Parts: sequence; structure tokens; C-alpha cells
Amino acid sequence: MIPTLVSKPFHRDGWIYEEKVDGYRMLGYKDRRAVRLISRNGIDHVWRYPDVAAAIARLPGSSLVLDGELAVFDAQLRSRFDWLRHRQSAEDATPPVLIAFNLLYVKGRDVSQSPRRERRARLEDLVAEADRIHAVCRLAPNGLKAWAQVLERGYEGLVAKDESSHYVGDRRRDWLKVKQANWTEGEPRWRRRLLGEN
Repeated sequence: MIPTLVSKPFHRDGWIYEEKVDGYRMLGYKDRRAVRLISRNGIDHVWRYPDVAAAIARLPGSSLVLDGELAVFDAQLRSRFDWLRHRQSAEDATPPVLIAFNLLYVKGRDVSQSPRRERRARLEDLVAEADRIHAVCRLAPNGLKAWAQVLERGYEGLVAKDESSHYVGDRRRDWLKVKQANWTEGEPRWRRRLLGEN
């Protein structure tokens, strides 16, 4: 499921706002002892990220599918795609981790058509004690305040998701993203407004 890029932040009731992580999109599969980390071009990256694969193998249950972003972070916990590609030049980088934002299959059951809010709750429970796998960071429940957090923390952007939506393997308007790179003109004024300043 791919979010659609929009030009400015917004708020809608019944939507959730999450940090946009800048990394490699991955599906993590566990089938008993076998684990795969499949990128959008269909390549298995278990050999590149064995610690993440091992963490998936340790999750409870014999089978599951996670959707997320494989990323590294700097000391301020901002995802750094350039560091992920060139780890040798990033001494302060965290180890690679899978930031999971969807649970599609668990314990022999396809949950992709469950509402987003239910999948998120099950995902949080599943990875609560995991090493190298974390649920994506929730932002403020108000979309404009969530955008203020993005600006303040230096995140790449946010992804807004309809809490009642089902998972569909395609670009959808149930998920919308706003990126800082697309929001430069007038940012200081917007930052003041979003933070409640004059």
C-alpha cells in the first residue's frame, strides 16, 4: 500500500498521523523458521540485514507478514537514508531496524482487511518486546499539530491514514503523505501558526 503525496498538512477526523521514515520499504515474512525481507523490487535482503531477520524469527507465532521501512537513525532519532546506503561514513548511526507500520498476516490469519486501527493495535502488541523491530512513531492526533511535531523534530514528513481503511497493495488516498522537502515556501509562518505562536 503506497501513500499519495499531497502538498500541505491537513486534519481529518478518524485519521491517524505517523512519522514518515526514510529507508527501504520491506515486507517481513516469517513462516516457521524461514524468514524473508522482500523489497519493492522483489529481492530478499535477509543476507544484508541478518539481525533484523533474526528479530522477526523471534516474534511470537509461527507465521506472519509485516509491512515496514528498514532504516537507520541519527542521534536525534531522525531516519537517514544516506546513512543506510553508506554505513561506513556514519559512526553515530543506529543499527538497522525495521519500523513496522502494518500487520498483514498473523497466526495463520489474513488480517489485511481488518480496519487499520485493529491492525495497529495487534502490531503494537506483537513487537512490544522486540529487538530491531519497532512500531512506527505516532504523532499528535490532530494533523496540524502532528505537522508541527514534524517540523520541530526534523522528520522527513508524515503519513496520514484513515483508521477505518483496509490494506490494498496499490497507491491509495486512504494513506496520504506530506514531506518537508515539498513544503519550503512559507514554512516559518506555518511553523508559528501550527505551534500557536503569532
